[in-house]
Amino acid sequence: MALPNAYAQYKNSKILTASPAELVLMLYDGAIKFCNIAITAINEGDIQKSHENIMKAEKIIDHFRLTLDMKYPVSQDFDRIYEYLAQRLIQANLKKDTEILEEVVTHLRSVRETWVTVMKTANTVKDTVNG
Repeated sequence: MALPNAYAQYKNSKILTASPAELVLMLYDGAIKFCNIAITAINEGDIQKSHENIMKAEKIIDHFRLTLDMKYPVSQDFDRIYEYLAQRLIQANLKKDTEILEEVVTHLRSVRETWVTVMKTANTVKDTVNG
């Protein structure tokens, strides 16, 4: 019984010690994971499980939209992406459509990879400045 508790403590510690950039990465990973779980659930005929996981992905996308700093022009681009993904998740949930979910996962992976590149660039700049 100690193993699940140790894992939960590890996950909690990982979240509590993560940088803001790492937290964003974790959210992308979570949204992708929830979409993949929903795809599997739809294929297995588990409508409730698919709904719950699509809703989790939607909440993450909503969080991204709500936390955008709109004073930066790139935020408007991200807002359009997130709005599109939110609409597609709603459609996927209504239709229980795995193809739509696969599309969302593809977009999320692309944005996630962009975020990873930004993180690496920021670390490179920080390392150069700190010397």
